[in-house]
Amino acid sequence: MNLISSDTTISISNLKKKFGDFTAVDGLSFDIHKNEIFGLLGPNGAGKTTTINMICGLLPPSEGTISFNGYEGNDHKSLIGYCPQENIFYPKLTCYEQLLFIGQMYGIASKTLKPKALELLELLGLREKTDVRANNLSGGMKRRLNICLALIHDPEILILDEPEAGLDPQSRILVRDFIKASGKEKTIILTTHNMDEADRLADRIAIIDYGKLLLLDTPQNLKKTIGEGDILEIIIENANENSISQFAEKVSSFSQNIKKGSNYLLIKHPNIIEHLPAIKNIADISGLLISEIKLRENTLEDVFIHLTGRNLRS
Repeated sequence: MNLISSDTTISISNLKKKFGDFTAVDGLSFDIHKNEIFGLLGPNGAGKTTTINMICGLLPPSEGTISFNGYEGNDHKSLIGYCPQENIFYPKLTCYEQLLFIGQMYGIASKTLKPKALELLELLGLREKTDVRANNLSGGMKRRLNICLALIHDPEILILDEPEAGLDPQSRILVRDFIKASGKEKTIILTTHNMDEADRLADRIAIIDYGKLLLLDTPQNLKKTIGEGDILEIIIENANENSISQFAEKVSSFSQNIKKGSNYLLIKHPNIIEHLPAIKNIADISGLLISEIKLRENTLEDVFIHLTGRNLRS
């Protein structure tokens, strides 16, 4: 056993996972600190789920190590509460019965389990649904119930895979507030495609792609990696590949930091707003119809596109 820093809950070193000739996770190394909300971001197929499954002990690594609280070993599953992207529950059991059943599987004494179950239902806004069968809940309520199930044994580490997927706006706010509060007492690993969610919640974020770690830092520092200045986003209604390329070439005199898509340009410059009238004039002369113009600061989505050349959802 190798002792790691006392403020490190999970230490991942040179983690690899191969499926035949395919390498899903390729040499990941990073630490996750005690009581931090850690975002794990990447497009579909980046290796997020495989990494999570190895952390949970559902998959063995091909190479590398995962240490918990400073020690390597397999006796860590009770430390983890996992809420997967797909809801998992027993449809004919009530919310309360679900929690009691899972709690009994963890060997929790009845006198401790019953109040804990009611407390979790209260915290996730399900107290009025205590005696309602799970299959009769709305989609957002089912999602919240699954978070309760992941927490019934009071784990030190909570892993949430797309926790806001399918939530209505009210439920989204409730879950976000719950995650923020839980992050003061637990180590939370959060995977999401929602950049706003990650930016609001995560203390640090790891961006991975093709199984490799691209960047790891705070949201603010990540957004600084693509430079200072605002981003002007121009969406063209009648765009095609050729017209977008010509438009990008013509406005390059205002900024060399230009990203183009199938129907849009992202132009970055500290004082880009001053050049907006001239840019609009170029579009008019080129016969391009601007359907929308947005001026904004860097986002995590911009960071990802800058790193990989593709959108997070691709």
